[in-house]
Amino acid sequence: MLYKEIHIGQFIKDRVDELEISIDRVCSFLKKDEQAVEEIYKSESVSTEILLRCSKLLEYDFFRLYSSHLILYSPPSAVDKEKKPKSGKIPYFRKNIYTQEIKDFIIEKIQSGEMTHNEIISEYSIPKSTLHRWLQKI
Repeated sequence: MLYKEIHIGQFIKDRVDELEISIDRVCSFLKKDEQAVEEIYKSESVSTEILLRCSKLLEYDFFRLYSSHLILYSPPSAVDKEKKPKSGKIPYFRKNIYTQEIKDFIIEKIQSGEMTHNEIISEYSIPKSTLHRWLQKI
């Protein structure tokens, strides 16, 4: 799965189809009419409230798609991690969460010869030791 371009409405529609959930149930759960639900399916982005409701209804963490995108495509932080202020107002995450899909995606790139170890490390900012640990497990 490629996380570079995320069309969240299409992911939601695919999951609804996969679970064979009726449009009436979706409308009822989201508190929207059928036309509004169809608009959600066509949208590249939706509000977090709608996304949370969809995640609950469809029993799938759609937010993880965005987390995966951040892990793979965000530039490394320019700020020294030890100097970051830790205000207790928002949660602070010490480590990146590498899902199995991300691991499989990276390993496939290496096994297919599409990218080298060094290209993966520089392109996606994955630590060398982490990458080698993943490769040892296959």
